[in-house]
Amino acid sequence: MSEPPELAGVEHRWVRAGGLRTHVALAGDGGAGGVPLLLLHGWPQHWWCWRHVIAPLARSHRVIAPDLRGQGWTDAPPGGYDKETLASDVLALLDALELERVGLIGHDWGGWVGFLLCLRAPERFERYLALNTGHPRPSADARNLLSLWRFAYQLVVGAPAAGPWLLRTQAGRLMEHLRDGAARPEAFTDEDLAIFAERLRDPARAHASSLLYRTFVLSEQVPIALGRYRSERLRTTTRMLFGTQDPVLTPRLLEGYERYADDMSVELVDDAGHFIAEDRPQLVAERALAFFASGSRS
Repeated sequence: MSEPPELAGVEHRWVRAGGLRTHVALAGDGGAGGVPLLLLHGWPQHWWCWRHVIAPLARSHRVIAPDLRGQGWTDAPPGGYDKETLASDVLALLDALELERVGLIGHDWGGWVGFLLCLRAPERFERYLALNTGHPRPSADARNLLSLWRFAYQLVVGAPAAGPWLLRTQAGRLMEHLRDGAARPEAFTDEDLAIFAERLRDPARAHASSLLYRTFVLSEQVPIALGRYRSERLRTTTRMLFGTQDPVLTPRLLEGYERYADDMSVELVDDAGHFIAEDRPQLVAERALAFFASGSRS
């Protein structure tokens, strides 16, 4: 197994939590008094997706960027890829690190898990900044049915046998599509793509990635659409940054959150795609610093 790539100011630890050996990238010492910040990545990435925002955040915060189950350098067990279990993994990690309360930033699947965390344990999260993800109360607008074709890739990735094989053998070509999901293709260097692809070539991680989607398609998607989280209320103060050039998710999917959130708002960013922390890292860092500083003052 290769070692995680080096980034100035970042140390790497492996933490045993909830039966899982979790890789965590750590930066900053929190000496400026800012709330610790937990950063949850999406797919097909790992902690390296935060490479451009860790340094500015670490000047005033302790930054904790774990790899989720089956991704990066964290264990890839044969099961447990439903998103509620991923949320349980994160809570176990916070307990192992003795962190009672943190600020939360999440992107893509990490963003979805972030919402589940705030619903389940709002007392653990100071504030939540979500980046290009959905939320547990998706819009029922019939027009969204016309966009379902955008999610067809999930059926391919989640297919038994074929999905893991394709991910493992075509990892390099898959990572080229990261540039398709970015407003600025130069946001990803060839080295960045190679770092992401290398992890996916591991058979256990290719299998984990396939299960991430297979579990969603077979056992989570329909219950969510039928209102699995309809009775839950989002009490954590939440902001979302959403790159409008996202080729899969559209702002229309976010409509209706006002009815179930105490304090949530969305900022649309026209010159960013799905991978907004890499498209617009300065913007993301600036918004995050202002948002969590405001929370600490209150």
